[in-house]
Amino acid sequence: MKKLFSALILGLILVLSACGGGGDEGTTDESANDETTEEQTGEESGEGTDEGTADSGDGETVDTAAAEKVYQNNCASCHGGELGGGMGPALTEVGTKYSADEIVDIIKNGKGGMPAQGDVSDEDAQLVASWLATMK
Repeated sequence: MKKLFSALILGLILVLSACGGGGDEGTTDESANDETTEEQTGEESGEGTDEGTADSGDGETVDTAAAEKVYQNNCASCHGGELGGGMGPALTEVGTKYSADEIVDIIKNGKGGMPAQGDVSDEDAQLVASWLATMK
């Protein structure tokens, strides 16, 4: 009985620690956040100068607010609220490695330790992938 109880407690701790994420909100450098925000919105380079949009690189603009909402609801628990990583890898420069189409494929089919995200609609996957592809 004692072994069963110990195994149950250990399992509960593992599950809760895997779902915890976050916890790094207070440790980010404010100036680094400002630089990332400018890069993401394209303010320094003149790209995507409309507030709340970014240039996806193929002439289309991405609704960053909507993409960030999808990301926060579906991805942040593993990849971190500020794209800095957690259980999953950091996505701060994912656009240098993958195109938007490749990111959609990873979201829909999974890759490595990341499972397929079947609960994410095709439209939301395309939106967040286009946004992530601007992270360079």
